[in-house]
Amino acid sequence: MNTKVMSQSALDMIEQYKNVPYFNNKTQGKRASLKVNVGKGSPKEIFDEIKELAIINKVDTKVFNDENLRRFMVVNDIGIDCSGFAFYVLNEESINRGKGSLSRKIHLNSFLSKFNPEKNTDVKIFADDRNSHIVSLKEIQVGDIITMIAERNHILVVYQIEYQNFIPTTIHYAHAISWPTDGEFGHGLHKGIIEITNPEKDIFEQRWIELGKDSLINPEKNYTFIRAKKSKTEIRRLNWFD
Repeated sequence: MNTKVMSQSALDMIEQYKNVPYFNNKTQGKRASLKVNVGKGSPKEIFDEIKELAIINKVDTKVFNDENLRRFMVVNDIGIDCSGFAFYVLNEESINRGKGSLSRKIHLNSFLSKFNPEKNTDVKIFADDRNSHIVSLKEIQVGDIITMIAERNHILVVYQIEYQNFIPTTIHYAHAISWPTDGEFGHGLHKGIIEITNPEKDIFEQRWIELGKDSLINPEKNYTFIRAKKSKTEIRRLNWFD
């Protein structure tokens, strides 16, 4: 058994989003121009915004634990969406590989978008052939993405893979999402695995396990798996990662 993982800086970036809720665009206030208020903030930008809001609301940050910090972020519309999460994680991986930052590499839809690539890179941009290309399940590598194009687009980041005789057997992914079972405050960073039961079949025909929900036992309870089945789901690799 052989295991490959993303760079430590990319793994650290994943963990920095551990307690950040999923961004739900339910309101837009006067501060909505900030990346952190549209689901596109870096961990540092999110932390700085929390400190500023705590001062405005006269909240002592020393009382924050994981639970009430998450509640504070949800109430104040602070969070990360799936493409924002993917941007920062893949940016760390790209820099670590000596390929440069995503802001220099990514092709966007307009000239003005280039001034704020973190804010303007969505799932469709990641899935654009100018930025990535499709790879087969047998070829999957760490740093690849799984894009789901549908009415509501989504993206997973592959951060670890186990191999047997050079054939991938288990894919570990991370993403920002809200499952119906997460409740008001439980959403955010999810991790899951895809066990490859037959590498000749599509990725959504494999075994998906997330939050203890197994697609082979109760497929209707694994909402990421359901989303993959209902979407145009592709394994893709950033063009400059080859």
